[in-house]
Amino acid sequence: MEWEQTEAFDNSPWPATTLPDWMSCLPDHFSLSRISIPGTHDSMSLFGGSKIRCQSWPLEAQLVAGVRFLDIRCKLEGGNFLIYHVNTFQKASFSDVLKDTLSFLQKHPQETILMRVKEELPIIPNAGFAPRLRRYLDEEGWGQVWAKEALPTLGQVRGKLVILEELKNEVLGVPYEELSVGDAWHVLSPERKWERVKEHLSVATTGSQAVLHLTFCSGNGFFTNPEALAKEINPRCYEYLRARTGQAVRWGVVIMDFPGIGLIQTITESNCETGSVHSTT
Repeated sequence: MEWEQTEAFDNSPWPATTLPDWMSCLPDHFSLSRISIPGTHDSMSLFGGSKIRCQSWPLEAQLVAGVRFLDIRCKLEGGNFLIYHVNTFQKASFSDVLKDTLSFLQKHPQETILMRVKEELPIIPNAGFAPRLRRYLDEEGWGQVWAKEALPTLGQVRGKLVILEELKNEVLGVPYEELSVGDAWHVLSPERKWERVKEHLSVATTGSQAVLHLTFCSGNGFFTNPEALAKEINPRCYEYLRARTGQAVRWGVVIMDFPGIGLIQTITESNCETGSVHSTT
C-alpha cells in the first residue's frame, strides 16, 4: 500500500511529529465544551479492508499525535468487551484500550481524553452491556475515570478519562444524547458531506459554550470509503480552519479518519490566540 503523509491526511503507520502535552497551556477553568479538540472516528478500526478501515495509526500513536477524543465500539462476547467495526474484530479488547489510554495519561498528567463508548450494531441492545461497562470502569479504571453526568472543567479531569455514553437506563458518564452531534456518515458525494461538516462547525463556533459540539468529518458510502473520503474532506477542513489561524475559535470536537498532524495542530492551536501549541519531532 502506498503511504501518503500530508498536513491534512496521513495513512502511514506513525505521525511525523507529535503533540503529547498540548493541553498543558490551557487554563483549568475552561469547560471541555469550550475547547477545540481533535478526535478520531472508529479509533481502533485498523483492520478489515477499505470499507472498514478508518485509521492507520495505532492508539498510542493517535494519543501522542494530539488526539483527545476516541470513538470506541464494543461487542459483549464471553463476558468481555471486544473491539469491532461493524462485524470485523479489531484485534483488541476494551481492557487493552483502557490500559493504553490510562498509561498515556499517567505519563502526561496535564491532558484529558474523552472516550465515546458504544455498543456496536446490536440487533437487540445487550442488557449486560451497562453492568459490564461499570465493572470495567470500577476495576480497570485506576481511579482515573470521570463517569459523571455533568460535563467537567479541564482542571477537574486532568490526567483522567472522560466517558461519553449512550446507555438507556444507567448513567456511567456524560450522556451522548445531550451533546450537539453532526454525523452525516452516509455519504452520497464529498461536496455534500463537506457542506454538512461546515454547517456543524459553524454551529460549534456560535452555539452555547455550555454544550459540547461533536463534528464528524468521517463517512462511508456506495461510491466511496473512509480513506478515499478523508483524502477529500481533510484538506478542505484543514484550509477552512487555517483561515482563522491566530484567532481563538471554539471548533468543538473535530472527529476524523486518517488525520494529518497539521490538521490536528491547527485544531489545538485554535484554543490560543497566538497559536502557542508546539509539536515535537
